[in-house]
Amino acid sequence: MIIIRVMGGLGNQLQQYALYRKFQSLKTEAKLDLSWFSPNSQAGMRAPRTFALSDFADLPIETASEAQVRALLGRTYEERAGLWEKMRRRIAPGTLPLLEESEMYQEEIFSFRDKYLVGYWACEAYYGDILGMLREEMRFPESNNKKNQETMQKMAEQTAVSIHVRRGDYLDAANVSMFGGICTDAYYDSAIAYIKERYPEAVFYVFSDDADYVRARFQGPEYRIVDWNRGDDSFYDMQLMSGCHHNICANSTFSFWGARLNAHTDKCMIRPSIHKNTQNCIPEEMKRLWKGWTLVAPAGEVV
Repeated sequence: MIIIRVMGGLGNQLQQYALYRKFQSLKTEAKLDLSWFSPNSQAGMRAPRTFALSDFADLPIETASEAQVRALLGRTYEERAGLWEKMRRRIAPGTLPLLEESEMYQEEIFSFRDKYLVGYWACEAYYGDILGMLREEMRFPESNNKKNQETMQKMAEQTAVSIHVRRGDYLDAANVSMFGGICTDAYYDSAIAYIKERYPEAVFYVFSDDADYVRARFQGPEYRIVDWNRGDDSFYDMQLMSGCHHNICANSTFSFWGARLNAHTDKCMIRPSIHKNTQNCIPEEMKRLWKGWTLVAPAGEVV
């Protein structure tokens, strides 16, 4: 059995779910470990999260019990590794039942049959071939907010383009060195110009956790600021992004999934060429692993 640890916010959870469904599509038994969301695990966590996949309507999810995790891993993930496991980690790490993500894309995981996988699995190459199936499964429940329904209708009548600007926690001192300086003004200006050159009639819907900032930053008749989905309702921003014809993403898995769930076959998906500053960006490798995406560097050049 493959057991995949689920953790993080909605975008990360969707990636872990997508990998789980990819294993199942390969006829490999797979389950999800949700223990990261237990009160004990969340206690003292700097950015506590809830299990958000349950917000989707009837998403097929098979969860692993603690007994199944122990049978595979020899312990729960939260428990400290024993001496024997520590020795194996040094001498023969490949024989361990635990694998923690260490590269952007690790194709070897699909040869595994008994493994506990820990990671975020953001790379498009993991599940790009089953995104059609995932779009059918990931059905948003109907919003009670008429603004969402009206906006989806307007988007369908326009060449609508989503722009996602993530600030919030990315401005924290602890995160700036990791995620800062990537989605720069040059990045957004270049992405918008790329769209306008191809679609002069484009209307841009701007999504952000800092509405005041984007109101000042994106001014003009072609911009619409989406600022009414807050708290638990921010879930619906992803649905609105997916209703756009084209997508300009932040270095955020939330907007990656807004673009992935966009069902337009002729869509343009733009993302930054790197996700975090520790990433070694090799343009040819990025293009190979992120097929169908347009990559724009922090300085503004299209990669």
